[in-house]
Amino acid sequence: MKAIIGLGNPGREYAGTRHNIGFDAVTAISDKYNIRIDTHKFKGLVGQGYIGGEKVILVQPQTYMNLSGECVRELKDFYKLNTDDILVICDDISFDVGRMRVRGKGSAGGHNGLKNIIAHLGTEEFTRFKIGVGEKPDGWDLADFVLARFPKDEEPQIRSILKKAVEAAECWLEYGTQKTMNLYNINPPKPPKQKKPGMQDAKADEADNKAETPAEQ
Repeated sequence: MKAIIGLGNPGREYAGTRHNIGFDAVTAISDKYNIRIDTHKFKGLVGQGYIGGEKVILVQPQTYMNLSGECVRELKDFYKLNTDDILVICDDISFDVGRMRVRGKGSAGGHNGLKNIIAHLGTEEFTRFKIGVGEKPDGWDLADFVLARFPKDEEPQIRSILKKAVEAAECWLEYGTQKTMNLYNINPPKPPKQKKPGMQDAKADEADNKAETPAEQ
């Protein structure tokens, strides 16, 4: 059995917020495979089904973000899962909206949900999909930003990245973390900037079209 856990906060007031993109990704997987997430268990909402012949449990912890590890640990202990059977999907403010980074291990990078999971599992070695929700604008409180909803003009990017997250989860289930990283960590090039008078064209084109490499968390 494999577990796919999307992080977020329970309650209608948090639905559709940046911090709940993990919930949204798991919902997208459940919709595609008709797996109903409607059973209260392990301090979360869970649903079980099959994806590509693999038995899967989909989970949305109901503990609020900062205590997500309580749900994950109960789930792991009950099913006697290894950490490589666990995939966590969460938001990340260091990536632009519509970006995703697959990692097989790593620190919490300031994300309280990941921090609590690491504390409860006693290891950083579990796969996570970090979905970009954009950088906090100057003057915004971080909590206000991540608990805000996406504006209308970002909705197409959100639909696209959720579809990509479903495809990446399918890849992870069938092929594992390394191949998923190889296929889904390709960074799109930055849009070319307007060249200023006096710049050397060759150097400007070379710099402007380099692929962006975000800092790892």
